[in-house]
Amino acid sequence: MDSRTALSEEVQANQSAVDAFDEAVAVYLSVNRTDLRCLDVLSRTEAATPTQLGAALGLTTGSVTAMLDRLEKLGYLTRSPDPSDRRKVIVRATPVVGEAAIVAYGPIAEEGMRLLDGYTDEQVDLLLDFTRRTRELYDQQLARIQALAAQKRATRG
Repeated sequence: MDSRTALSEEVQANQSAVDAFDEAVAVYLSVNRTDLRCLDVLSRTEAATPTQLGAALGLTTGSVTAMLDRLEKLGYLTRSPDPSDRRKVIVRATPVVGEAAIVAYGPIAEEGMRLLDGYTDEQVDLLLDFTRRTRELYDQQLARIQALAAQKRATRG
């Protein structure tokens, strides 16, 4: 097997491993995968409106409300009025989410950083470029597959 094929297979195996790990974290937190993605968005943005969360997760207004109700009940987020526009709600992750993330993802993040110790700065830059370009490819292909799904729904409709 040539190196390019081996790399492609390792990338796919890595994606499967990350997916399985995230599924286990969702079970640990007693949430579903969409809820876990919501917590990830909130941990990276600090705060969001329900509309922003719906757009980021591809959810309807009703689905966002149900998700926020579940996560608030578990103590993972808070909702408060937007100080600049009382008609809007601001959603924030609670410290419970940060603590759970440290337990779940902390060890893998630490070991991952240690893995990088064996690489030069130039090699890390190469890995960063590959990873960034791979993510961008997936972002582009996500838009394509979402459009195909919409066409399929419209045809069935």
